[in-house]
Amino acid sequence: MSVKISEKTIVSTLEKLEKLKLDEKLHAELSWCWNSYVADNNPAGVIEKSKKALDLLKAKREQNSKAVAKKLVEDLEKIALN
Repeated sequence: MSVKISEKTIVSTLEKLEKLKLDEKLHAELSWCWNSYVADNNPAGVIEKSKKALDLLKAKREQNSKAVAKKLVEDLEKIALN
């Protein structure tokens, strides 16, 4: 599995989850998984949590298209759906 995980995408996702006050537990878990990925280069946790974040952000975007940038959703899909 060759997955390119972008630091910018993960950081932007974390910022958006925090700004919109969406699932604080997921924010903490994704943050932990990101730091773990940086240390051990194992993407499994980041991919799993990215899928959950993607679902939340897509739902928020459907409610209000200006709340979440289309590019962020697309970039997150590249990580989560590979």
